Amino acid sequence: MPDKIPNWFQKFGYGNFITLNHHKPCCAQMIKGDQFFREINHNCWDAGVRIGEMNDTEVSVQVLSPIPVLFNYWAKSEHGLETARFFNDHIAETVSAYPTRFAGLGTLPMQDVDMSIKELERCITVLKMPGVEIGTNINNKNLSDPYFFPLWQVAEEMGACIFIHPWEMMGMEHMLPYWLPWLVGMPAETSRAICSLIFGGIFEKFPKLRVAFAHGGGSFPATIGRIEHGFNVRPDLCAVDNPINPRKYLGKFWIDSLVHDPQALDFVLQIIGADKICVGSDYPFPLGEHHPGKLVEEHLKNQELRDKVLFKNALDWMGKEHAEFLLK
Repeated sequence: MPDKIPNWFQKFGYGNFITLNHHKPCCAQMIKGDQFFREINHNCWDAGVRIGEMNDTEVSVQVLSPIPVLFNYWAKSEHGLETARFFNDHIAETVSAYPTRFAGLGTLPMQDVDMSIKELERCITVLKMPGVEIGTNINNKNLSDPYFFPLWQVAEEMGACIFIHPWEMMGMEHMLPYWLPWLVGMPAETSRAICSLIFGGIFEKFPKLRVAFAHGGGSFPATIGRIEHGFNVRPDLCAVDNPINPRKYLGKFWIDSLVHDPQALDFVLQIIGADKICVGSDYPFPLGEHHPGKLVEEHLKNQELRDKVLFKNALDWMGKEHAEFLLK
């Protein structure tokens, strides 16, 4: 995120837009609307600090994406577009300043599909990004909703990769104690998005769409047996829009390696496939892997498999043009 963000709450007169209050060196308060939200450190906005930490943890290239609280899907469409363009320009400028260390993903005003298509086209053609990051739901609308079909079509045609990150977790208001929205809600929210895309037939309608999901695919890999069984015993409920067994889509999308457990890493490699797991860091936040890729490096003994997970699979997901540049 940028170190200076316009006060859109004051400008637009409503909402939970984020701005920063730099109240002491190396730290800032995130202000949501006119209320304190959380405190963050300068590695959220200072590229030099990031590169220093990347060097310390042997990270060659980092893919930058907006913090989900910046999505602003709840805002009026024109305001969502204005904020998305601001964040996208910032990420593009950071990548341009350090092209061998960063790649960048944009954000879209997903509450308006036409505006999203135009901003996606700008991200790809003008800002030279490989793709965008979006949330697991858009104002409680599933990603399988036909409203988004035109966007998926354009993304497929342009070869844009899509990174899906949980946010606005369902049932969040009922599980606030114990950090449960992040520990329980996020994995479930990611499975919601994957199942929606599968049961909604999105991977059938747009077979070349390159989609990746955060946090090891959430609870989806561990529950694919239940999901498949439900499909088989209640096709009247599950197979309404797509008659194909959900297990057939394993290996059709990417997930990251952020599972924090060697047995879980083995499991997702087996279930999702060795070609579809990319290192995820969730940097620079507490639930991330503080030394990105360390679990992969220490647990996977096969060098070919390590290379796939550490960088080759991510390059496949981003696309040939960006892969060729980053491998120079």
